[in-house]
Amino acid sequence: MTNPVVLITGALTGIGRATAIAFAREGASLVVSGRRAAAGEALAEELRGLGAEAEFVVADVRRDEDLQALVERTLARFGHLDMAVNNAGTEGRPGPIAEQTGESYAATFDTNVLGVVLSLRHEMRTMQAQGWGSIVNLSSTMGHRGAAGAAIYTASKHAVEGLTKAAALEAARFNVRVNAIAPGPVETGMLDRFTASSERKAALIAGVPMQRVGRPEEIAQAIVFLASDKASFITGQILSVDGGKSAG
Repeated sequence: MTNPVVLITGALTGIGRATAIAFAREGASLVVSGRRAAAGEALAEELRGLGAEAEFVVADVRRDEDLQALVERTLARFGHLDMAVNNAGTEGRPGPIAEQTGESYAATFDTNVLGVVLSLRHEMRTMQAQGWGSIVNLSSTMGHRGAAGAAIYTASKHAVEGLTKAAALEAARFNVRVNAIAPGPVETGMLDRFTASSERKAALIAGVPMQRVGRPEEIAQAIVFLASDKASFITGQILSVDGGKSAG
């Protein structure tokens, strides 16, 4: 599809920002969202500088009314929604299970899981009614393997992968595809917060066969492919983009 309309949550930094730029360079029209208005407007202006039609909408993925308004704003501006990237996420509070609380669980799951449920709810309603669409959720290599010291985050990404497969089965007969990208370690602020030290970061890199972390732009290119018509017979899949980390 030429000049698709693309909606991206959590678009202000890291993988979300790189994805918005990648789609803009492919000629897409974009609605980008996040919680910081000044940063969002600056991103939209940058995307317009790349030749894209772009709009920023403030949205908190934990709030159903925000997601409904986000999709409605997209439809009001462009008339349809072709692709959606559910990128908003948080690392929560890493640490042993014995140190976790109901509050730390909710802080992670409300964004990483409820946020995806609510995003899918409004995106799928729109796409199923129009008879086409493609959705990409953001998982992690931790979404299909364990990780000591990150149990809550790991569980949230397992949930994202289950939601992706269930949504794909529901949406397939409407010509709507739902997939997920599972990045390995990527050079983002989240990775720095998660590792918290250069020593821990180096140890994480040592477990990647390619012996480096990924770049947000590399994940973005995989998202653009998976969302596009070049992947038109792919649905319900989790695509690992991790430098070989999940191969062993």
